[in-house]
Amino acid sequence: MSRVGRMPITVPQGVMVDIKQSEVTITGPKGQLNRRFHPDISITLNNNTLTVSRPSDSKVHRSLHGLTRSLLANMVEGVTNGFERNLEIVGVGYRAEKTSDKLVIRIGYTHPATVSPLPGVSLAVEGANRIKVTGIEKEVVGEMAARIRAIRPPDAYKGKGIRYAGELVHLRAGKASKAIGKKK
Repeated sequence: MSRVGRMPITVPQGVMVDIKQSEVTITGPKGQLNRRFHPDISITLNNNTLTVSRPSDSKVHRSLHGLTRSLLANMVEGVTNGFERNLEIVGVGYRAEKTSDKLVIRIGYTHPATVSPLPGVSLAVEGANRIKVTGIEKEVVGEMAARIRAIRPPDAYKGKGIRYAGELVHLRAGKASKAIGKKK
């Protein structure tokens, strides 16, 4: 039995779950999410708990069991609390600003990079070098944060660029001759 798949999902107060065959719609205070799952996996709602079960122990059903449970838990979490990814811009003169719904990032290129948010995602700028990506769908929030980070990933030598908040960037050593000194 899957350790992830067999854990029940508690549905909080104020969240509505509608299951029609293999399609699940979850509505909460933050919004509504809809997803179609594999028809072999059965999803049941009893006393405000969602349970996921599989018909057999085949490899396909075992992998779908845990996946389906994780996706359902993320949907419930998204409509109740939402998801958030924070990014930091590190570098002299690097900054971000918000114009209407778009994000303008000045990151050392000749022209500023303009980023439009994906549907269901909102972008916010805190200070000049912090970006907050929020939304109710975990996959879309992660995709948007990855697209922003891909504009200029952290440099391996100086650490300049866009990184996730709390991301540890291992800096490489420069040339050995600079560290030791030139030989005569």
